[in-house]
Amino acid sequence: MTPSNPWFEAYIGLGSNLGDPIHTIASARLAIAGLADVEEIAFSPLYGSRPVGPQDQPDYVNAVMRIKTRLSAPNLLKQLQGIENAHGRVRSVRWGARTLDLDILLYDQQLINQPDLIVPHPELPNRAFVLHPLADVADSDLPIPGKGRLAELLTACPADGLKRIAQ
Repeated sequence: MTPSNPWFEAYIGLGSNLGDPIHTIASARLAIAGLADVEEIAFSPLYGSRPVGPQDQPDYVNAVMRIKTRLSAPNLLKQLQGIENAHGRVRSVRWGARTLDLDILLYDQQLINQPDLIVPHPELPNRAFVLHPLADVADSDLPIPGKGRLAELLTACPADGLKRIAQ
């Protein structure tokens, strides 16, 4: 018998470059893990990276969180946006500085293409600051729907200034 509300595995990218990014990432991690119907499986080390887009902004702190959830992907996105807003997220400039950015990178093995949600994240194969922390919490053989296996994507995406932050 299939449960009426099954668990799905998801990977969430976390990024911050305003205020105290390390504290913000830690706070967001607790907020995500505290959501109803969400359980943390693993959390990557923190990484420092140069910004994508305008370079006149501070470097980013990034991580990836592996969770299991009973929330649908759109509902998970809504909850994550609420956490971003609670951390002072303002959406004004694309790729601009931000207090907190939370992205659903993967949601089970689903391909999702909705106006406000594309999974896998379209830029995932091109972003070392996502792939390297993802590799810390996932098997290297993890299939990325429509993109290839994680190990293949890592090989094709150089670290490009990415630095693990000692904690």
